[in-house]
Amino acid sequence: MKAQSRTTPHLADGEHLAALGYQDSFDRSMSLWANFALGFTYLSPLVGVYSLFALAMSTGGPPSIFWLFIVGGGQLLVSLVFGEVVSQYPIHGGIYPWTRRLWGRRYAWMAAWVYIWAMIVTITSVAEFGSGFLASLFGLPTGKGWALALSAVLLLVALALNFSGTKTLARVARIGLAAELAGVIAVGLYLLIFQRQQEFSVFFNTMGVEQEGPYGQAFIGAALAGLFLFYGFEACGDVAEEVTDPARRIPRAMVMTILVGGISALFAFAGYVMAAPNLQDIVDGTDPDPIPAILSSSLGEVGAKVFLVIALTAFLSCVLSLQAAASRLLFSFARDGMLPGHAWLARVSPRSKVPVNALIVACSIPLLLCVAIYAGPEGLLTQITAFAVLGIYVAFQSVVLAAMRQRLRGWRPAGPFRLGAAGFVINVLALAYGLFAMVLLAKPGTSGDWVADWVVLIGLGAVTATGLLYLFIARPDRRSDAPAGDALEMASRLRGETSPGPDAVQAVP
Repeated sequence: MKAQSRTTPHLADGEHLAALGYQDSFDRSMSLWANFALGFTYLSPLVGVYSLFALAMSTGGPPSIFWLFIVGGGQLLVSLVFGEVVSQYPIHGGIYPWTRRLWGRRYAWMAAWVYIWAMIVTITSVAEFGSGFLASLFGLPTGKGWALALSAVLLLVALALNFSGTKTLARVARIGLAAELAGVIAVGLYLLIFQRQQEFSVFFNTMGVEQEGPYGQAFIGAALAGLFLFYGFEACGDVAEEVTDPARRIPRAMVMTILVGGISALFAFAGYVMAAPNLQDIVDGTDPDPIPAILSSSLGEVGAKVFLVIALTAFLSCVLSLQAAASRLLFSFARDGMLPGHAWLARVSPRSKVPVNALIVACSIPLLLCVAIYAGPEGLLTQITAFAVLGIYVAFQSVVLAAMRQRLRGWRPAGPFRLGAAGFVINVLALAYGLFAMVLLAKPGTSGDWVADWVVLIGLGAVTATGLLYLFIARPDRRSDAPAGDALEMASRLRGETSPGPDAVQAVP
């Protein structure tokens, strides 16, 4: 280990990890800015806005921009709860170890199982959306066959970069951060200042999107635009054992990801609306991919090509960050013996210090899903994207609920990042927000196509059912002796209020 940063008043990085029951096996070379860049490129406002801008406008019109404020505020509350948890438990894997230590093995199994599949589907979605940029940049056709081939290219290039190690991951994440900021803030400001085609009052104009019904229903329908955007900050915690001083830096990186990501998305969304030469066509749904035309008319052909390079860099960095986060979750799950083939999945390369086999899985299953999208019906990509978002929110709220349970039992977080007396109120509000978001995401559609309208709940039900079957048949929780449900005891130990057990590290006075 290169650094022995003071993560608590008593314990350095390695000592803190040892007190939690694990030994350092990764390269702690990730700084605060690299960790923030990882979360930011996972959240990726450029990817989120570009992917769902047309859907948001055709469903909710220009006022759908206000979902950025609603969802950003709610997810900021969630990130603060996560910050307290990761500050006490700076362990690889994020959702899985947090729920395990806050509640127990079975609860953690289900939370992580849903989260794994949601992340894998998210990787697939981002690669598929990014294939359009790759096709546009090189003037390739946009049919399903080319989308499959180009998605595979993005997935495999990201895998090769991830194989290189943590330093490469951090370096590419920083490049992706620069591309994101240039692609969303710089371009968004340019469009707002120099290419305005609309008045600012347009954001209060529904432009007839509600047709004969109430606008509230249309606005609710546009929620996915914000809900798809504001997650990814949890990836900062997925790589906790590769960060120096993680108990302090990761909570800060999570909050920075939400704030900077939200501002970036706001500039991008507003810029596209204000610079759209045919905004009514976008709202009417007759222009399903309006951003290239907006950029061409505003930046010219050369400027639009430059933006495509920037956007492609951001998409590649997003896929890279997603693969890295998913592989660390799989590694953490496997390290505790909770998955089939756990010894193989938990292998860390002695050369690159990354979980190579878990990375292979995080690339291979999305490749198979890309093949399914190629062979499946039109609209399948949007449907699986909605499932991914719902799965992510279910996993997030499993942490928020577990933290709330521990607070009611008297838990006072022991990491250096603490909310103090405000922690309970923030936890309650974060839980209320999460339940509200899940209701929106789980609400069946009204197209009349039963499968299409219910596919999100069908997908979640299938993942949950298979997870429960494996849990109660194979009983992985019985084969794992890693610590669980020890939030109260561990908080006391880290504060030096009780003596640690024989396997823990004694705090330095």
